[in-house]
Amino acid sequence: MSDSEDTKTANGVVEEVLPDSLFRVRLLPQEEAGEEVVGELILAYLAGKMRLHRIRVLVGDHVEMVLDPYGGRARIVRRLT
Repeated sequence: MSDSEDTKTANGVVEEVLPDSLFRVRLLPQEEAGEEVVGELILAYLAGKMRLHRIRVLVGDHVEMVLDPYGGRARIVRRLT
């Protein structure tokens, strides 16, 4: 199996900005809502390319995330708004 088949993506809204590029993100409803709970707050961190290019993420921004298969965390890979 390749990594692209194993990854689950989700969209969310940044609720709180924490130190060290950590964020509390509320999951948004999706058409393919499977295991993740809509409206749940999860801890997310910035992906390496976003840190490298210094892309800023603020409270209220819509973001795309890759969920950790073990639950509880996510990696922000794209800022949508």
